Amino acid sequence: MIEVSKLTRRYGDTTAVRDLSFTVRPGHVTGFLGPNGAGKTTTLRMLLGLIEPTSGTATVSGHSFRRHPRGLHHVGALLDAGDVHGGRSARAHLHALARSNGIPTRRVDEVLTEVGLTGAAARRRIGGYSLGMKQRLGIATALLGDPPVLLFDEPLNGLDPEGVLWVRQLFRRLAAEGRTVFVSSHLMSEMEHTADELVVIGRGELIAAESLDEFAARGTQPTVTVRTPDAGALAALLSAEGAAVVPYDTETLKVAGVDSVRIGEIAHEHRFLLWELAAQAASLEAAFMELTADSVEYLAGESR
Repeated sequence: MIEVSKLTRRYGDTTAVRDLSFTVRPGHVTGFLGPNGAGKTTTLRMLLGLIEPTSGTATVSGHSFRRHPRGLHHVGALLDAGDVHGGRSARAHLHALARSNGIPTRRVDEVLTEVGLTGAAARRRIGGYSLGMKQRLGIATALLGDPPVLLFDEPLNGLDPEGVLWVRQLFRRLAAEGRTVFVSSHLMSEMEHTADELVVIGRGELIAAESLDEFAARGTQPTVTVRTPDAGALAALLSAEGAAVVPYDTETLKVAGVDSVRIGEIAHEHRFLLWELAAQAASLEAAFMELTADSVEYLAGESR
């Protein structure tokens, strides 16, 4: 289990993480979400003892990571797939870690097989690896000590579709084995396929810590997309019906508060031509965009 309590990290006048508290339970894949600059990587580095908190605590299985001897037995982590010695082979890299952590050397070939880096790939120098291969090696490193707690920061970067599917299945299997799996990602669609629970932060502060379904339900209610050459006139009628109507462009409306059946009836009664009438359920991405809107550090098209 991971427990974060009132965790704060300041750099001079800048507060990267502020009074952050949450728990990550075993047996689940927990997604760690937030806009760029939200403090996700800083939080993970404090969990791993790489950064000292200004105040508060971050513990794994009840202890600071630094108090765990031979840490790979307790926590496996992938923070930066490129942070490896490029002149070593994958097998040599893992052998060195196994020796320093008291891990049987047989685990090296086991995890290389697990991630699909066998044969010539295992003997190749890491400096010649693609990003996707480095990600696989990073995952192998996290698995090396067969730990009960696993942390992954953007593990899908550089992976092809087959690799993405493999990672999804791997994370779910690890959670099903009773492990704690904590995955930081900016890919909302992947969290919908992978995570059971979410921890969402913005500007270093907690926004939500709940199930994926609960978080998605907090976002904007289901909407209906309507395309018609008479968007202005139809918008007026729908507003009078009690709908919340937002023009998307000159021919498209986003409508909430009235379902697609009633919109179709109104359009038929007043002889409006409809080019599109499509109901859209609330989504994780929509909820994330809405609930983190005030926490985004850089906005496209924003003048400074």
